[in-house]
Amino acid sequence: MSAIAIIPARGGSKRIPRKNVKEFCGKPMIVHSISAALESGVFDRVIISTDDTEIAEVARHYGAEVPFERPPNWPTILQERTKYSFTR
Repeated sequence: MSAIAIIPARGGSKRIPRKNVKEFCGKPMIVHSISAALESGVFDRVIISTDDTEIAEVARHYGAEVPFERPPNWPTILQERTKYSFTR
């Protein structure tokens, strides 16, 4: 059986805009999560789930997979569907 790390990374952070691509200790912040997952030896694949093209490019450059980009309104869609399922 294979193990997959899925790292969610929104482009629209409200408290720290663009936080996933801002430099922290010399690398974009998302890279620290990618590197930790890749170097752990636990995961066969590291996948980034994002709605942001720049985050996707950075992730791919540092060895993660980005098989698709989510639609920007994905959190809203999930909230609406969850609300609907709990009110039925």
